[in-house]
Amino acid sequence: MRYGYARLSTKDQCLDLQIDALKKSGCEKIIQEIAKGSKQDRPELNNLLEIIKEGDSITISKLDRLGRSLHHLVKIVNDLNGRNIGLISLNDPIDTTTPQGRLKLYINKTN
Repeated sequence: MRYGYARLSTKDQCLDLQIDALKKSGCEKIIQEIAKGSKQDRPELNNLLEIIKEGDSITISKLDRLGRSLHHLVKIVNDLNGRNIGLISLNDPIDTTTPQGRLKLYINKTN
C-alpha cells in the first residue's frame, strides 16, 4: 500500500497543497497531523510506522515533513530501509522504491 503523510506545524496553516500532491502521486491512504517540527510526540506518524509493512511505501511532500531533526529523519529512513519499506519525497526528490533512488539516498547520506 502507498501511504501519504502530511504534517503542518500549526493549526493556522493548510494541508491542502500537501494532500493534493500526495493524491496526485497515487497515495491510497493519507495520514494527516498537526505537530511542530521539534515536537517529539507525533501519534499519527508513530501509528503509521507501526502499521506499515514490508513492500509498502510512505510518500511525503518534503523531507522536513517527516523528521523532527536530521538525526530523527535518518533513524526513520534507516528503519524503513531495514524493513523493506519505500520512502518517496516529492520535492527533494528521493524515491527508495527504486534501485537508483536507494543509491542516490545513500550517496547523499555519505556526503
